[in-house]
Amino acid sequence: MKTKILSFVLMFTAIVSFAQQDAQFTQYMYNTINVNPAYAGSRGAMSIFALHRTQWVGLDGAPVTNAFSVNTPLNLSRLGLGVSVVNDRIGPTTENTISGDLSYTIPTSETFKLSFGIKATANLFNLDANKLNPVDASDPTLQNFSKFNPNIGAGLYLHSDKAYVGLSVPNFIESNRYDDNEVALFKEKVNYYLIAGYVFDLNNYIKFKPAMLSKIVKGAPLQADFSGNFLFYDKFMIGASYRWSASLSAMVGFQISDAMYIGYGYDRETTNLNNYNSGSHEIFLRYEIFKNNDKITTPRFF
Repeated sequence: MKTKILSFVLMFTAIVSFAQQDAQFTQYMYNTINVNPAYAGSRGAMSIFALHRTQWVGLDGAPVTNAFSVNTPLNLSRLGLGVSVVNDRIGPTTENTISGDLSYTIPTSETFKLSFGIKATANLFNLDANKLNPVDASDPTLQNFSKFNPNIGAGLYLHSDKAYVGLSVPNFIESNRYDDNEVALFKEKVNYYLIAGYVFDLNNYIKFKPAMLSKIVKGAPLQADFSGNFLFYDKFMIGASYRWSASLSAMVGFQISDAMYIGYGYDRETTNLNNYNSGSHEIFLRYEIFKNNDKITTPRFF
């Protein structure tokens, strides 16, 4: 009974997991630290980032994600340090992930630097049985469930003032988030990420940056995000993004001050799921201190 009920209820979670093992973000180009530890400290400033994402609005039990991170270079050394927290809620399940990132950067030419990063993660998965609404509420086998899983990851990040490319694996260890009678109902698999972007100066006032993120998870289709952002007068950004066979997105952003930047993204599904929700909303705020503009001439894209 327990396995049948949970299998049915977690089927929605399984559908989401099929498409996104890790929490997904439309504005991934501003949230690189979550997928690549080598990004820590690469902006030459202490960067504080907070994001809220409400996915598939109107669909009961749809994902809601909150993310917070801080990363900074360490004094004048080649080391970078980052800490991030992600809270991901899907149906009756909640995942809280805390990660620590350490990077080391070496110059490879007059314009490019190569960063190496390692990530240590603690994940706490919770299933709230009170949200399952089973047919037989008195079933004694149906109960709340929690599980803790540690993990490790690594990444490479090659970057200059105008370009970047990164390869990373945030979680090397596969683990079962929930299992019953030794049958895994929800399993965290290894995620492989490839990111890249380039900034074109169209004129003195307009910059254009195409970017991409590709994610490979065993047993799931290739996920690929392609975006193009225009930045006007180093203040206002407008752009669009396409997630392969999944969604279209629009993005806007504004540099409120030298330290503060705010962005918003809206997704609309291109699959049949579009008939059951009114889209996804994502908003973030970034605040930076101890900024060194001599190190980064195009800081607002990556």
